[in-house]
Amino acid sequence: MAGVWAAMASDEILVDARGHRCPVPTLRLRKALEAAAPGAKVRLLADDPLARIDVPHFAAQAGAKVLEQGEADGALSFLVTRMR
Repeated sequence: MAGVWAAMASDEILVDARGHRCPVPTLRLRKALEAAAPGAKVRLLADDPLARIDVPHFAAQAGAKVLEQGEADGALSFLVTRMR
């Protein structure tokens, strides 16, 4: 699995929530974004299919922006930035 995510930038905060179900991935993303400075990038890895819906909805409500979204080997990847 490491090879799939090898392209992640070193300045990203990684939140690996694989193996957890809703709402845990979004809660972990929220906690990471709250601790991050504005403009910081957080990459969330999740394998709960509901994350496809939950993460963009959460980002819109929290003043964050989903910069990219992808899937590989059954895991979802979201790159989210804190806007405020």
